[in-house]
Amino acid sequence: MRVIIVGGVAAGMSAAARARRHDESAEIIVLERGPEVSFANCGLPYHVSGEIESADDLLLHTPQTLRAALNLDVRVHHTVTAIDSAAQTVTVSSPAGTERLTYDALVLAPGAVAFAPPLPGLDSPRVRTLRTVADAVALRERVTGGARRATVLGAGFIGIEAAEALRHAGLEVDLVELAEHVLPPLERELAHTVTTELSRLGITVHTGVGAERITHTDVTDTVHLADGTAIDADIVVLSIGVRPDTGFVAEAGIDTVRGAIVVDEHGRTSAPHVWAAGDATASVDAVTGAVRPVALAGPANRAGRLIADDIFGMPAGRPIPRPLGTAIVRVGGVAAAMTGANRASLDAARIPYRTLHIHPNQHAGYFPGAAALHIIVHLGDDQRILGAQITGTEGVDKRIDVLATAMRAGLTAPELIDLDLSYSPPFGQAKDAINMIGMVAENVENDRLRLWYAQDLGAVSEDALVLDVRSRAEFESGHIPGSVNIPHTQLRDRIDEVDTLAQGRPVRVLCGVGVRANIAHRILVGAGFDSASLSGGIRTLRQWLGADATRVLQTGPETAREKEGVPA
Repeated sequence: MRVIIVGGVAAGMSAAARARRHDESAEIIVLERGPEVSFANCGLPYHVSGEIESADDLLLHTPQTLRAALNLDVRVHHTVTAIDSAAQTVTVSSPAGTERLTYDALVLAPGAVAFAPPLPGLDSPRVRTLRTVADAVALRERVTGGARRATVLGAGFIGIEAAEALRHAGLEVDLVELAEHVLPPLERELAHTVTTELSRLGITVHTGVGAERITHTDVTDTVHLADGTAIDADIVVLSIGVRPDTGFVAEAGIDTVRGAIVVDEHGRTSAPHVWAAGDATASVDAVTGAVRPVALAGPANRAGRLIADDIFGMPAGRPIPRPLGTAIVRVGGVAAAMTGANRASLDAARIPYRTLHIHPNQHAGYFPGAAALHIIVHLGDDQRILGAQITGTEGVDKRIDVLATAMRAGLTAPELIDLDLSYSPPFGQAKDAINMIGMVAENVENDRLRLWYAQDLGAVSEDALVLDVRSRAEFESGHIPGSVNIPHTQLRDRIDEVDTLAQGRPVRVLCGVGVRANIAHRILVGAGFDSASLSGGIRTLRQWLGADATRVLQTGPETAREKEGVPA
């Protein structure tokens, strides 16, 4: 049996290795267009920064080591240009010429290539992408060769990592993102924490604006933005997205959607004896059902392995799981992670949901170094976890992985209360952040907690009495104009004052992160008020407002008009 695999790295090499374990006698040929068939593409930015000193450390295997260990016939610099699925052949171009190879099973794992927009000036020698080892080596050579200024176009995962890497290497860095905030899949309020960390690192962030053109001389480039900003750069990194590298696949008549190969739950394409996996395939989102490529190493590796099982007729027939898109990125001292759907994808799919914001510490508050985790969880009407995002300095990876596991297992949010998680003061709390999500979700489900949200601030300020139950000092450090301050410890004794100020209006309560407001909410409900608590408290509100927080929030004591419950 001859198995031909087009493309190496994650999906292709996983399929090849698994295929060999199934059949020692099979002829397995891997065709890779580039010079490396197995490398750590996720490690590329860390060579640019110098944290991974040698590019050789990025090479996981060579054709020689794969031949010795798995008896694989790996052919680099071999590009597949055509597929004849009826004849079961592929046409291959290599330095030695063009040849046609027959196959019994064909696995397509060509991956993706960097998207290049029609931007004047992209032909500059100082414009690079970051997709291959050669890209990383070239950027590292420019960094060590005296480059002082860099501009990164695109603030997705790779763009963020590239910007951090170049800054770590000592360059002045500008980061440009057309969307309204960096890391567009991240929710707005958490993206603000990433922007704050980028600024702390000394990276200049430009959001809501795109590049119009790049002009260049013999020694430097200038990136011109749509708002008139001109940025001089010795390095320009293009990182505005990728597209499936599937031109030869579509020409063969194999079904694609928006350039991505359509596959079934076993990785089978529309052509017989042809499978596909990795960045070039269209995956079905586990939450929304949207069909799109998911360019992540984990799903690619798992899909390649399961495709080999299907080729060799494994009786289990386990399908390729629909991806949750679990991902994490380091930004200086902060990590940002996500799994499942965000607001935009849920809205696009018209899936009803409600959102929880919590800010628990990553470990016991009395142990040195305690710091907040900023957590957002979206829940369906049935309390199913639809998506989650976290930013913080420690413990982010642990919590996002627990949530991804809970989603895969089909747990509802209240069931998180019962998870038996490890606890020791340096590592967590007796009520872990994950357990806290469950507790808040259960309170909401049982209508013991009603929530209002930062995005509703305008309407709430007009229609309700906003009651801030923090301490006087906290209140004066920044509060909603028109709000009234009654610390939660005084609320029971001053409930008549609330009644006078409310004048029949609803009461919308807030505190620092939501804990004290929940206590106040129960007091108010018990006294007969229409009450709701701000999800995530003033901390989430500040994150939502971002740079506008200093303009929107008021400092100092409440005014006489505010005391009367009338906006100043």
